[in-house]
Amino acid sequence: MNKITAAITAVGSYVPDFVMSNKVLETLVDTNDEWITSRTGIKERRILKEEGQGTSYLAIKAAQNLIEKAKIDPSEIDMVIMATTTPDQPVAATGVYVATQLGAVNAFAYDLQAACSSFLYGMSTAAAHIQSGRYKKILLIGADKMSSIIDYTDRSTCIIFGDGAGAVLFEPNEDGLGLQDEYLRSDGIGRDFLRIEAGGSIMPPTEETVRNRKHFVQQEGKTVFKYAVSGMADVSEKIMQRNNLTKEDINWLVAHQANRRIIDATANRIGLEEEKVLVNIHRYGNTTSATLPLLLADFENQFKKGDNLIFAAFGGGFTWGAIYLKWAYNKE
Repeated sequence: MNKITAAITAVGSYVPDFVMSNKVLETLVDTNDEWITSRTGIKERRILKEEGQGTSYLAIKAAQNLIEKAKIDPSEIDMVIMATTTPDQPVAATGVYVATQLGAVNAFAYDLQAACSSFLYGMSTAAAHIQSGRYKKILLIGADKMSSIIDYTDRSTCIIFGDGAGAVLFEPNEDGLGLQDEYLRSDGIGRDFLRIEAGGSIMPPTEETVRNRKHFVQQEGKTVFKYAVSGMADVSEKIMQRNNLTKEDINWLVAHQANRRIIDATANRIGLEEEKVLVNIHRYGNTTSATLPLLLADFENQFKKGDNLIFAAFGGGFTWGAIYLKWAYNKE
């Protein structure tokens, strides 16, 4: 009997209609298009404006897109993993609500939070469940409504983030395709450099925390940038060495879209040509848990069965890692 691996067999995506361009941001904070573009590579980002709609709305839309494209029955899904850093509510898991709304009546669901590495960690988790032999169809969704936790008077953070969602379906494969290897890391030193100070058990919400804007993302940009550049490049190089892969063996780099300079540094470390590096940060900004699946959805038509993909991400906490995956299908 051949070894079971976990392969991605379908992808879906969703981004809100409202486009917040750099020109729009110029009216909100002291910044300009040239400054943002030269430092981040971002031209615009999507923002979910509909009142009363949260991360679950984005996730459901992306999952429905996948379900329609793949022509699958939601009742066949065994598990839904919701990778997000902006759940609808603090207690009731967003993934549970999403699964119910999708009609995934035979699935169990839960949330997974590792900041910008959430989807990458979710890939590892989904693959392990598939390889156990207990589950046949796992829906992994990466979705974040970052606009809900961004201070639009803080030019250091508001230029970076956007809203969006992407989804993938993992299924068993016996032909050697799918997830081949992973190298995942974390370091609690990052807690001080990228965080939301209030709203958790250490500093519960009060009138004072709201007034002092402590419920928004704060980051020490230079420190996070330094760790992200070295972290993503290191793990990408490590996973290639561990699997005896050269730059000629790699078809695509699927890197977290946080900053164009970080993506380029990772590609340079492993010697990849620009045409092998997937980039859509200019269109969406940093959508946190959604960047990797949005890349897969945007470039799905270019992937060929057997292609070698290197995934890499870095997130607050700090969390980071790389995954080596063989693509499992040709888009019809």
